[in-house]
Amino acid sequence: MAFRSFESATLSRRSLFRGGAYLAAGGALASMPLGRALLAHDVGSQWPSVAALVDEYVGTGKLPNMIASFGWGDQDPHSVGRGTLAFGDSTEVGLDSLYRIYSQSKPITGMATMMLIEDGVLTLDQPVADVIPAFADMRVLKQADGPLDETVPADRPITIRHLLTHTAGLGYDITSKGPLLKQYQELGITSGQVSRFPIPGFPPVQSAVGLEDWTERLASLPLIAQPGAIWSYSASIDLLGRVIELASGTPFDTFLQERMFDPCGMDSTFFQVPESETGRLTTNYGILAGNPLPLDMGRSSIYLDEPPLIWGGSGLVSSPRDYDRFQTMLVNGGMINGKQVMSEETVRIGTSNILPEGADLSKSWVAGQGMGAGGRSVGTTYGWGGAAGTLSSIDVASGLRAGLYVQYMPPEFYPIRDAFIAAVLKDAQAAAGA
Repeated sequence: MAFRSFESATLSRRSLFRGGAYLAAGGALASMPLGRALLAHDVGSQWPSVAALVDEYVGTGKLPNMIASFGWGDQDPHSVGRGTLAFGDSTEVGLDSLYRIYSQSKPITGMATMMLIEDGVLTLDQPVADVIPAFADMRVLKQADGPLDETVPADRPITIRHLLTHTAGLGYDITSKGPLLKQYQELGITSGQVSRFPIPGFPPVQSAVGLEDWTERLASLPLIAQPGAIWSYSASIDLLGRVIELASGTPFDTFLQERMFDPCGMDSTFFQVPESETGRLTTNYGILAGNPLPLDMGRSSIYLDEPPLIWGGSGLVSSPRDYDRFQTMLVNGGMINGKQVMSEETVRIGTSNILPEGADLSKSWVAGQGMGAGGRSVGTTYGWGGAAGTLSSIDVASGLRAGLYVQYMPPEFYPIRDAFIAAVLKDAQAAAGA
């Protein structure tokens, strides 16, 4: 089924993905007084606060598993973690277990877009209508939650930069309200998937099939704001999937496989998990009244089915080791395993603040911060999180990579992300002073 949410104190439309835009650990990780020797030792003993956090959540039965991964430069990742794929399962998790990364897909799509900019196929400030004519002459709602026939003309075209930074003025079926939300649902302009089984009280939304159809439906609806005017979490990264396949002449998922996953050695990152890999897939839980209930069981997951479309903003399943390879490529200036996947300059631009001048972030989740290509940019750090509690961050200046892998919704139910950042800082500062 398409992304839906529990109401009350569990999942809400906004909270489901607010976690995806939640603290990317940017500023905090940038200030960490780490030395390379720290990662050369046994990680479990060197990160006692992180280990205690894992024990707190897994040891007390709040979650079935948690993996924290760390890396430096081109070193192999280290991890602190424990637990099993699901409650009652005997298979232990590790760096090769599979997690639904949801919005952690966005940096991957963002960097794929930057590849085409590097190739000279696209430019940052190129109108999207050059690639998809249906986005010419867009209309903008007078009120974001108002009637769909009360609009004004867009005062400028939507650009690639706008899509990369959530400033295009597009809506989202998890953030929009009123008549626009209703149309998103009726037209099947979905933002992802949670379960193949209905969630009680929430009838499933039938998704549009294929990026082409999804895109044409999206283009038929008005914007919630003028392009470039405000930051608003949106369907823009999913739309970039269609831009990529039209601009490159290659299906979006094939482009990612050939240009990103294969060169980086990412052999455990999927839009559809192969049946042969089911034994590595974790179960995703919804927290209801403090109790974890399975939303999507690993051995019968919706991610074993062919998805109705390839969501570049939320559709990927990956392992901590695989996602670390993506991060390794970025902190090493686009190079991994002796292969130059992207140029150093392209990585620099993509991980830096590329927000359009004048965009208002004051009422957004990223107020006072920056946006890179599909991820938050704070100083020399770049990263994003996912709707099931995952988190990733890199510091391109120091080469530090970090990730947090859990599977529960909504991510705000537990303060794991803040606690993880605090634990990392505490352990790093203790090591620096030792």
